[in-house]
Amino acid sequence: MSSQVVRAVCPHDCPDTCALLVTVENGVATEVKGDPDHPTTAGVLCTKVARYTERTYHADRLLYPQKRVGKKGEGKFERISWDEAISTIASRLKAIAAKNPLAILPYSYAGTMGMVQGESMSARFLNKIGASFLDRTICASAGGTGYKYTLGDRIGTDVEQTQNARLIIIWGGNPIASNLHFWTRVQEAKRKGAKIIAIDPYRSLSAEKCHQHIAVLPGTDAALALGMMHVLIKEDLLDHDYIAQYTLGFEQLKQRVVEWTPERVASTCGISVEEVLGLAREYGEGAKRGEPSLIRMNYGVQRVHGGGMAVRNICCLPALVGAWRHAAGGALLSSSGGFVKNSDAMERPDLFPAGQAQRTINMSTIGDDLLRPSSPEFGPQIEAVIVYNSNPVAIAPDSGKVAQGFASEDLFTVVLEHFQTDTADYADILLPATTQLEHIDVHAAYGHRYMMANNAAVAPMGEAKSNAEIFRLLAKAIGFTDTCFNDDDDALAAQAFDYSHERTKHTNWTELKEKGWSKLNMPDASFANGGFTTPSGKVEFFSQQMADDGLDPLPTYIPPYESVVSNPQLGQRYPLAMISPPARNFLNSTFVNVKSLRDTEGEPHLDLHPEDAAQRGVASGDMVRIYNDRGSFVAKARVTDKARRGLVVGLSIWWKKFASDLKNANEVTSQQLTDMGGGPTFYDVLVQVEKA
Repeated sequence: MSSQVVRAVCPHDCPDTCALLVTVENGVATEVKGDPDHPTTAGVLCTKVARYTERTYHADRLLYPQKRVGKKGEGKFERISWDEAISTIASRLKAIAAKNPLAILPYSYAGTMGMVQGESMSARFLNKIGASFLDRTICASAGGTGYKYTLGDRIGTDVEQTQNARLIIIWGGNPIASNLHFWTRVQEAKRKGAKIIAIDPYRSLSAEKCHQHIAVLPGTDAALALGMMHVLIKEDLLDHDYIAQYTLGFEQLKQRVVEWTPERVASTCGISVEEVLGLAREYGEGAKRGEPSLIRMNYGVQRVHGGGMAVRNICCLPALVGAWRHAAGGALLSSSGGFVKNSDAMERPDLFPAGQAQRTINMSTIGDDLLRPSSPEFGPQIEAVIVYNSNPVAIAPDSGKVAQGFASEDLFTVVLEHFQTDTADYADILLPATTQLEHIDVHAAYGHRYMMANNAAVAPMGEAKSNAEIFRLLAKAIGFTDTCFNDDDDALAAQAFDYSHERTKHTNWTELKEKGWSKLNMPDASFANGGFTTPSGKVEFFSQQMADDGLDPLPTYIPPYESVVSNPQLGQRYPLAMISPPARNFLNSTFVNVKSLRDTEGEPHLDLHPEDAAQRGVASGDMVRIYNDRGSFVAKARVTDKARRGLVVGLSIWWKKFASDLKNANEVTSQQLTDMGGGPTFYDVLVQVEKA
């Protein structure tokens, strides 16, 4: 009996990017464990990834290429050979490209965070054919844009310093469900005497375990940050030296926040004046005592109309009190800006046909865009979509329109997948892709500072092929002869990082594969002495770049599109705000088909406050219909004060085929975009609820 342990990495869309040890016996992966030597993983995995072998060896794995034999959406297929699959796709794409290649669109996101099986060979192929570009906005583009305007690259506090903070504000996140290894360090900080505060409309699992929970109305976080700034400045809870040396525009900021009194903020956010004052004083007075304070933002903050501005406003706070002086102080939205990637080498934008027109489609508006006819403004109607690392029929907003678009017989759809997802049901050609245990990849992270290598642990199941190999085959079938299409997955992985850079020159791909991970060479306190990557090199309270881009150059408040205050006419018909944060046992739409995890999650639920339930005659366990002008879905009611009054919470994202009405929460979400970054507004939604 042969046994070995292979170094791998969790590929899923999570800040933790865990280092894995895969036990392989006689060619079969028998166990997946966290690497105890990796400082952030520390031997611990979430319940989802601890069961990763269940996913790889799942009875429903797609193992062979298939073509559609039923109607779009019926999910009826028959097996074909790889030769037939590739030649069919190549001939269809060649015919479309001969008329206008912009009619071809990729749709992909973070089904794997790997740089090889993500956007490498796929990007080379799509650039060469001259396809439309996809603006990959669906998770972090709004907050990332607000962060960049204010602080520069997405470099924040090193998560490994968390346990040394004395105040930790978890703003718009539920780390027990979505950032477990950060939460472990929060617990250590708590044991050492730190105060933990959660800011979230919903009393999540994490918020329940914090010292304080401040339940703001959805979409009002920017106002709370303005109120904190007002109090910090008025009560002189400031680090004047840090402000003078390392910030720009303080006097203008001072004038702007005068109007954001605690009373106005409390009214806007639906909280008490005491909560506004207490939070600001806790933050400012601790800093005056020299205690490190950390704000951990997560993506819930930015999925509303003013989401980019909310992140920008929060990013101003650490500079006002000098929190960046401490290794455990400052803020963290994402660590991704620390990684020095060779994106041009991986994606080869130079392959795009010289002189050809370009077009970019926002993935968050795919519902409308699939239904648009050709026009001078839009360009050619979309005739082909290649979906990989994503499940748009389940995860994109305004889901009824998304499904309608994919149902068109005129749309040629290719889907690369592990399982027959909601989107796979609409494929014309369905291709079996490898899982993380079956291919090579290389990873950055957005929650820590380690480069990560994934070695293939086992041979591909059935006839599955890696994403990169599938696009290599398509390039060959179409007749692309550029040498870059000969790079195998290992050669692609070797090109992913710039190993000549100061942060990465201590290692290389060969060493990374052997050890599994290597930490970026960066100071513990990245901004103790300034050094921000904004145009001025400072924290920009006033941003000329924003003014040039047609935005308010100072922190402000942008109300939600849909709230009973900002849109009272809509609020009369649909008086409840709705958010749909991640369910603990799923990761976006991944893992929903793993029965043990789905059984733990139960069925689609809607949490609503006892007073809102009583008004509608709803009791716990009742089936309810949640609806607005865009659509509806049904769920089982849970009457609980975890949801503040006026808010309903549908933990997500369920595959539609596992819901009793074959729908999910995205039936009611909107295609309207954020104030900056073109992001989606998943948590900017009004609905009504009635007994089903």
